[in-house]
Amino acid sequence: MIKDEFFYFGKILKTYGNQGHVLVYMDVDDPLKYRSLEWVYVEVNQEMIPFFIGSLELKPSQKGVIRFLDVNSVAEAEPFAGLRLFLPSSALPKLRGNKFYHHEVIGFTVIDEMHGNIGTVDSVLDLPVQPLFRIILEGKEILVPVVDAVIKKVDRKKKTLFISAPEGLIDLYL
Repeated sequence: MIKDEFFYFGKILKTYGNQGHVLVYMDVDDPLKYRSLEWVYVEVNQEMIPFFIGSLELKPSQKGVIRFLDVNSVAEAEPFAGLRLFLPSSALPKLRGNKFYHHEVIGFTVIDEMHGNIGTVDSVLDLPVQPLFRIILEGKEILVPVVDAVIKKVDRKKKTLFISAPEGLIDLYL
């Protein structure tokens, strides 16, 4: 499978207990949606390796304890510490309306109410304060906050985002 077909699910933090369990951080909005997870892909040497889950216990703060099948000791679990976890993009619930996954809008054309076509979404920068659309127009970078007040419409069929950027923001870049 190609890495682009996956989304980042989280990271294995460390071993947990003495029977091969690992403590994981789940980088998702609602970990409860994944409580019945049967398998996950672990990135090992830039390869996606599927591992079946024997048990998953959710903890506070988006953490969980996983026991992979056939991993039964601390020694067997230790090599997993620090590795990243992924799920296939097809496992994501479908979003509707103006809700979207960041990876979903890469390549979308952006139409601003005042400036018209301001380019194409190159990436979404997931910054601690708030995410930003990184839009490229004729080689110039435009950064626009990803907030409900800015996003007016998401047209998935036409791969277009309609926005109303804060007054003066687009002019800073052009």
